[in-house]
Amino acid sequence: MTATAAPVFQTGADYSTNTANALIHLYRAEVGKMTAYRQRLDMTTNWAVVTSAGLASFALGNSDNSHATFLFAMFMNYFFLHLEARRFRIFEISVHRVRIMERFFYPAMLGEHPDPHWHQLLLAELARPRSPMTRADSLGWRLRRNYLWIYAAILMAWFAKLDIGRAKEVALTPRSLLDMASIGNIPGGLIFALVVVFYGYLIRLAVHATRDYPLEEG
Repeated sequence: MTATAAPVFQTGADYSTNTANALIHLYRAEVGKMTAYRQRLDMTTNWAVVTSAGLASFALGNSDNSHATFLFAMFMNYFFLHLEARRFRIFEISVHRVRIMERFFYPAMLGEHPDPHWHQLLLAELARPRSPMTRADSLGWRLRRNYLWIYAAILMAWFAKLDIGRAKEVALTPRSLLDMASIGNIPGGLIFALVVVFYGYLIRLAVHATRDYPLEEG
């Protein structure tokens, strides 16, 4: 019978100085990219918050200002959400590369015996960068973390604006809200239907968002 060859593990002593330095510089570069994109993510969220607050103040500050301002705020936040989701996918690429090196390279440098074929995993990620998240998942993840709260605030402010614009002698009923929601020749029922569909779409994105990390358990 042929004996099965024992696996050959790599330790820190097996890496040449140039190889170790190259991997260390790659690690530092990816951590730096993570930090930069983390700041960009926070910046985009800040834009969404500031824009929403400014538009809400404008709409609620004068009874003559149209409630359509809040519909514009919904659109602007969807633009910010797409921008942030794209940045988040790039951020996750660096996170995955950093996790590969933390999982295999540094344990080897410290005397552990990781999988000797881990280099192929890193090379594959460098040759064909891919995010562990799809575009839809990244949209849903950022919605969960930040934007659902912003959209909830916009929705409540929109209802408040409709109520403020209602004449005192008119009772607050679903019918009166529909009448107040009209914009020009566009009926309020259509406006409400579009808002309901849009919010249902956002909730669906948030509920179904997942992340796939091959190196993580659970």
